[in-house]
Amino acid sequence: MLPDMEDRTTYELVERLGLKPHPEGGFFAETFRSPIALTLTDGRVRAASTAIYFLLPSGTFSALHRVSSDEVWHFYDGDPLALTTITSEGVLKLTLLGRDLASGHQPQHVVPAGDWQGARPLGSSGKGYTLVGCTVAPGFDFDDFDIPGRAILEALFPRHKEIIRELTRG
Repeated sequence: MLPDMEDRTTYELVERLGLKPHPEGGFFAETFRSPIALTLTDGRVRAASTAIYFLLPSGTFSALHRVSSDEVWHFYDGDPLALTTITSEGVLKLTLLGRDLASGHQPQHVVPAGDWQGARPLGSSGKGYTLVGCTVAPGFDFDDFDIPGRAILEALFPRHKEIIRELTRG
């Protein structure tokens, strides 16, 4: 069952693309899982690559999380997206994904394996949503997904408490 969505277009995208709620927030659907399997140096077996659609309605966010593979974000439609990353050394970066290249938007951005990442739609186009794609290589597996609570991230990165509070749920 989908939560109430005021915006009809957002609801239609969720329905038409077959999106389901994602644990980090928003909605997703896996669109590709490579049939090629890789054995990683630690013995884990993963698909060579995976891809998803990922939709964030306005007023929501993707909570800070990390995955153990590189992740490429691709902007498709809707409002620009503010993608926040924090390296293990504590370096914070904000990347704007969108179509307005003259304003500094990027159509895609790579988040290196192990970096923390969280995102929110900016709402500046008035579309009511942001639709992106995420490609992960080696392929995504929920066993490689880490989404800790706010206290853990604040202890790791005390100088970034404000953004951590904005991109975590508790």
